[in-house]
Amino acid sequence: MELSGAEIVVQALKDEGVEYVWGYPGGAVLHIYDALFQQDEVRHILVRHEQAATHAADGYARATGKPGVVLVTSGPGATNAVTGIATAFMDSIPLVVLTGQVPTPVIGSDAFQEVDTVGITRPCVKHNFLVKRAEDLADTIKKAFYIATSGRPGPVVVDIPKDVTDPNVRIPYEYPEKVQMRSYNPVERGHLGQIRKAVDLMMAAERPVVYTGGGVVLGEASGELRELIKRTGFPITQTLMGLGAYPATDPQFLGMLGMHGTYEANMAMHETDVLIAIGARFDDRVTGKIAHFCPHAKIVHIDVDPASISKTVRVDVPIVGQVKSVLQDMLRLMDELTCEPNRDALARWWERIEAWRGVHCLAYDHSDKVIKPQFAVEKLYEVTKGDDFYLTSDVGQHQMFAAQFYPFDEPRRWINSGGLGTMGFGLPAAMGVKQAFPDAQVACVTGEASIQMCIQELATCKQYDLPLKILLLNNGYMGMVRQWQEFFYDGRYSHSYVDALPNFIQLAESFGHVGMRVENPADLEAAYREAFGMKDRLVFMDIVVDPEENVYPMIEAGKGHHEMHMSPHLSSDRELA
Repeated sequence: MELSGAEIVVQALKDEGVEYVWGYPGGAVLHIYDALFQQDEVRHILVRHEQAATHAADGYARATGKPGVVLVTSGPGATNAVTGIATAFMDSIPLVVLTGQVPTPVIGSDAFQEVDTVGITRPCVKHNFLVKRAEDLADTIKKAFYIATSGRPGPVVVDIPKDVTDPNVRIPYEYPEKVQMRSYNPVERGHLGQIRKAVDLMMAAERPVVYTGGGVVLGEASGELRELIKRTGFPITQTLMGLGAYPATDPQFLGMLGMHGTYEANMAMHETDVLIAIGARFDDRVTGKIAHFCPHAKIVHIDVDPASISKTVRVDVPIVGQVKSVLQDMLRLMDELTCEPNRDALARWWERIEAWRGVHCLAYDHSDKVIKPQFAVEKLYEVTKGDDFYLTSDVGQHQMFAAQFYPFDEPRRWINSGGLGTMGFGLPAAMGVKQAFPDAQVACVTGEASIQMCIQELATCKQYDLPLKILLLNNGYMGMVRQWQEFFYDGRYSHSYVDALPNFIQLAESFGHVGMRVENPADLEAAYREAFGMKDRLVFMDIVVDPEENVYPMIEAGKGHHEMHMSPHLSSDRELA
């Protein structure tokens, strides 16, 4: 069949099985929008800002494992999408972002709404393309989806000049079945010799720790990870992005590690003699000061991206390959060798871990007068546990409280911006999740600063009937900024207090949604149950929380895992360490 360039774009999305495209029209993509209008297989979701389009597609991708797709126009359409592209890049999320471009004859002439999209996005994409001929569209889009979803996933930008989608120029269409790229061949299986070395090291370990990241979630390796942990009896800790790959309610789980990780997880990391890192990238919020990181440990590192191996922390046994296949090979090898861990040493190790766990590092002062943010998250878990439930978050104290106090037992249920730390992410990400799973309960935990960055998407929720639950933990501050100013700037709260907050209830109602305000701890559970009982309405809950509450434990920059700030009502830092 013969199609125009615009029709080729839409047909290629159909051939890729794309369900949704999040976007915003403009002059350079009007031909594509006209082609979208004339079909009904690929559903377009009109957001109110291009940043929200990328976050919604990102949330969809994190929850489903499928690539999210975005369509924006040239110039400001593309630049508005950059924050969301960078967010996906930092967390290795598969996106295909189609951007309009000015016609090819005027590229480089500073034409209306022209920017160098390829140049601007180059540092924050896995790859990008500028398509100059309609004949190249199908092949390029096929490559974009392949690159975005294979190896270490990531966002791919396809920049399409307007004349390439001219409806008056029609060419034969055939979508490629396969992709062959000489310069791109991601590794699938790990080296068996290296896996054998890792198994030998693990079996001889006296103080082992398994440390996993988002790569286990993205690699669909949760089942293999659970089997490995149960078979070995090893303790496990996870990064912010890895939560849910191993059940948080299981006793072998030590909690999240790193800057706001648990005392037991961080102390175990500091004292371990064999660290098994799986699908994690040793980022600074996890390692603390590199010179103090795991000073006694031999390190095994399993990752699909060879560039991540020994990038920040030198490792002893590198294994490059898909996490799922490497863990399968590891489990098979353990069966063949009939090897067992050092059970006596492991029992002694668990005794030490249980002593650290006995510190109860997440304990906080309860109150019957003011809602503590930790209490708000704990009550949320009580009301939603056992449900088909997804939780997105924005960035700040509320994000850390959610990670600490909501125990995720399954992967892809905790949707948040890790590497880039993008405020404004939570609401549009929840939209993407809800469109993927319309029968599930989807909530966004946020702060009054974060929610205002993409609050216009309440209109999108109304237009597309997305009955989310927005849980605003309102403390009147940019909470994490205020916490750092309290700790490190002698309480000089420079521009971290929000003096002119809207009436969030009236604001939500003005968009056609339900607004609720909760101030009393005794009222919170009933309010949650009422809100989640309204399954066909978006409910915006303005939950007034203690403005002075801080996130503990906390490792400040330049410190090691054993140098944590603990909650003031626990023992002193020195006694604990």
